[in-house]
Amino acid sequence: MFMLTHCPLPLSPVLRSPLQIASIINSILVIVFIFGALFTEKVVEKLTSAILDLVELYCSTFNANFHTAPQNHRPTAPIQEAGMVTNVLSFNVYAAHRIPITWAASYESFFLSCSLTHGGEELCAPQHTSKQSVIPRLRYSLSSSLFLQSRVCFPVQINQLPRETQLTVTLYASPLPPPGGGDEKSKQRRGMEALGWVTMPLFNFRHILMCGRKLLGLWPSTPGSGNARSSTPNFSQPDSVILQVPDVTRIAQHLKCVCVTRLTQEDRRLLWEKRNFCHAESSRLPLVLASAPSWEWACLPDIYALLRQWACMNHLDALGLLHATFPDQECRRTAVQWMDSISNPELLDFLPQLVQALKYECYLDSPLVRFLLRRAIGDLRIAHYLFWYVLLKDALQDSQFSVRYQYLLAALLCCSGRGLREEFDRQCWLVSIMAKVAQRVRDASPSSRQTILREGLDEVKQFFLISGSCRLPLNPGLLVKGINIQSCSFFNSNAVPLKLCFHNLDPLGDYISVIFKSGDDLRQDMLTLQIIRIMNKIWIQEGLDMRMVLFRCFSTGRGRGMVEMIPNAETLRKIQVEHGVTGSFKDRPLADWLQKHNPTEDEYEKAVENFIYSCAGCCVATYILGICDRHNDNIMLKTSGHMFHIDFGKFLGHAQMFGNIKRDRAPFVFTSDMAYVINGGDKPSSRFHDFVDLCCEAYNLIRKHAHLFLNLLGLMLSSGIPELSDLDDLKYVYDALRPHESEADATMYFTRLIESSLGSVATKLNFFIHNLAQMKFASSEERPVLSFAPRVYTLKSDGLIRNLYVCRHIKTYSPNKGYTYVVKVERENQQGATLVQRSFEEFHELHSKLRLVFPSSKLPSFPSRFVIGRSRGEAMADRRKDELNGYVWHLVHAASEVAQVDHVYIYMHLLSNCRKPGLKSLFLLFFPPDLSWTPVLEKVVGEVKLSISYKSDKLFIMVMHIRGLVSLMDGTDPDPYVKLYLLPDPQKMSKRKTKAARRTCNPTYNEMLVYDKIPLGDLQQRVIHLRVLSEGAFWENTLLGEAFIPLKTLNPGHRWVDWHQLGTGGTDASR
Repeated sequence: MFMLTHCPLPLSPVLRSPLQIASIINSILVIVFIFGALFTEKVVEKLTSAILDLVELYCSTFNANFHTAPQNHRPTAPIQEAGMVTNVLSFNVYAAHRIPITWAASYESFFLSCSLTHGGEELCAPQHTSKQSVIPRLRYSLSSSLFLQSRVCFPVQINQLPRETQLTVTLYASPLPPPGGGDEKSKQRRGMEALGWVTMPLFNFRHILMCGRKLLGLWPSTPGSGNARSSTPNFSQPDSVILQVPDVTRIAQHLKCVCVTRLTQEDRRLLWEKRNFCHAESSRLPLVLASAPSWEWACLPDIYALLRQWACMNHLDALGLLHATFPDQECRRTAVQWMDSISNPELLDFLPQLVQALKYECYLDSPLVRFLLRRAIGDLRIAHYLFWYVLLKDALQDSQFSVRYQYLLAALLCCSGRGLREEFDRQCWLVSIMAKVAQRVRDASPSSRQTILREGLDEVKQFFLISGSCRLPLNPGLLVKGINIQSCSFFNSNAVPLKLCFHNLDPLGDYISVIFKSGDDLRQDMLTLQIIRIMNKIWIQEGLDMRMVLFRCFSTGRGRGMVEMIPNAETLRKIQVEHGVTGSFKDRPLADWLQKHNPTEDEYEKAVENFIYSCAGCCVATYILGICDRHNDNIMLKTSGHMFHIDFGKFLGHAQMFGNIKRDRAPFVFTSDMAYVINGGDKPSSRFHDFVDLCCEAYNLIRKHAHLFLNLLGLMLSSGIPELSDLDDLKYVYDALRPHESEADATMYFTRLIESSLGSVATKLNFFIHNLAQMKFASSEERPVLSFAPRVYTLKSDGLIRNLYVCRHIKTYSPNKGYTYVVKVERENQQGATLVQRSFEEFHELHSKLRLVFPSSKLPSFPSRFVIGRSRGEAMADRRKDELNGYVWHLVHAASEVAQVDHVYIYMHLLSNCRKPGLKSLFLLFFPPDLSWTPVLEKVVGEVKLSISYKSDKLFIMVMHIRGLVSLMDGTDPDPYVKLYLLPDPQKMSKRKTKAARRTCNPTYNEMLVYDKIPLGDLQQRVIHLRVLSEGAFWENTLLGEAFIPLKTLNPGHRWVDWHQLGTGGTDASR
């Protein structure tokens, strides 16, 4: 059988060299270039592809030793044995080339006559094409082309033809009437003339049907040739007419369809008629079988023959044969047989779909059931998940399939050993206890939830006393032996999920933290995370690591389940509200947060790189799956820079509605604060180009596997997930993947999506509204975290605290004036003590968080925060030091559940903010600044221009300009002024300051500050300590930057005018 394609230029029968072929292509491309402006880019692409396709056909026809495409990318004809092809013989003829100009001038119309012969006898009536005229020749061409574009169909089945059948094609023409015209009788006398013919065998010597694209040279029709005709085309004569009979390109277009439900009746008819030519696309077998006109008993031999001939499908593609569309047992048996090559780890990725496919089996004893049980016997993980997936279908409550799943569960338990059955019993018992506790906490009033949680967790504690240990349903590799009640809490969302912390059976392992939900259907979350996990595997297999954060979510029954907790991660809302309730409208929160947790340049660059990759992966995945309800509590960021999404209650385009308003209005979440991290500022950089390229590459890689994702989602249509229940839900994913578009078109499309998402104000407004809605909640999970401690530290990580002692107080100026207190921390098995610097407000925060966990009776009393007069006075600081000393002494000697709680160890951990101002302040106190001491400032935050001179024992310092100051935390410009100290200054007598400028980051002063009675001998021993502060209300001045300027290079009588860098990180004891 033959089909048609494009026809390009006339061809020569003489074998050309690669240079000649290159010359032909260059000539064609010149034409394309000239007319390129008249075509769209897509048309030019198709034209270029057709030209290269023709050149490849030329090379193949003449057995050239060069080709335009690699071997594995060249079109190949299907192999069809004569006896197996039951459909009728039909093919299309495209064109005849190199029609001589004498023919064009002598004949008015042309047509082809096609006949099948055996031993000179015709096997059926000849078939004729429609009559056509030649097209005008090109300007410099000596021949023309005849475009026939006709379909030839013989009313005979191919397998009934003799194997020596010959196909003969003859070109006929109707002569032009003589000048002056003629009557009807003269026209009839002229008749039709045979101009050329070609004969070819229909089958080769192996009885294989001759298929594929053909160029056939016609032999001239001469009288007296008899019955002896050559069965090879005429390529020996340089002027022979070339007949072009192309390949099955129309079939390829229909095979591009990736969804059975989108096949039209015409698609089905053509696919089934040409089914024997589709073997090259082995993954499209479901499309071909779905096009079968009937599955009646009489039609099954043709279908089964196709199955036997078909090349073994990839095990992922075989999933398509397990849909409800294919109930035939032989079809499903073949699919399971092809899936037998799948490895156990890979099988786990598709186990939910296979369990769901059991609903479409006609009989319980099916190849699929046996396959699953056989794999479960050989792998504990498959047995574990199969047990819970079967329970997930709620066999006892599903009236349609309850019996089937009960039998399957019984078979699984029968095949499992006694130890595994007891393990399953323990898991079910633990889940039931946690479900009851979660329900009681959810039903309780907010004020009593913590008490009820602790009472309920005592039941969990009793469970472990009886059972010893248990595997968590979330992952059979998580083996726990108890629960850490002190670290358990709850979240104040609608479902009030529990945060549970289990003791790891492995003594070297960390605590295992999970979230247990009751009242939320987690099946949709499971499916979403499964699809994202498969996407990530495809990216990695293609060499693209998107650095996705993958976590497990597992439904253990209707309305309940477990979610894995990711450590060192925070929601975007918590990060943004550090900059105020309007933090979602600002660009710096994410970058500042990452900088805080990655202080060195290398750490920060690595975090930004992780952010770029993971953000790109999230954008692609959430767009394809239509993830909605994307507020800033559903997106999280790790301290390492990895971004990920949680809570997939809305997907496949089912947006969260606010009345009649759609809350999710952008294609996906990509905001300006994310772009700020990527660009390293508010202006676009080359890294943003990399981000866009990553998104488009990841998107195109997933598009290549569109049929896989449609298969996976299609198998879950009857799972009971509310937002995946009909074909319209599948249509959303199909439209998002755009499988019929080229990579270039898809790249342009996704780039526009990025631009649309970045420019969407609705996303930030949605974040802001969510911030306002969450202000009334004080979530339990937020309470244990101290605002100044980015990570969790425990007794296990830092060592047991033996004693705490507040040894002294220090006056500080950064970020505000006040006093901090130095705490001496002594730990067991640790040489020497650690000095930790904390403010009174941080002590109060610790006490407040402890009161949320323990009753006041178990905690020591805390000093009052309110005092009469100035709370920054040194006398008040001395008094508070003594009171805090008593507080920490009683705290560390309290009951172990209080003294060893994580809050205390987080508080007493030596953080980076202790190393900066605290230790330098201690250094200044115990070691006054000598002549050579100049602190190293850690971060440049601006520059100050000074004019310094010395004359007659007087030091003149003119403060001229400041440039490049940083805005305040609320985004406003500061009210800066300059304060000077001349070190060393033990009596604090050298303070000088300028007036404050208003609302500017680039102030001008030109104020002269004078120090007199400075001996020349002392001048070179002095250091100017310059501090720039922002004036605030109630003495709350903010340090903007400082500089230390040694005067050892100052020459008396000369003016020293220069810019000096302002930095942060140094502090001073002088006031």
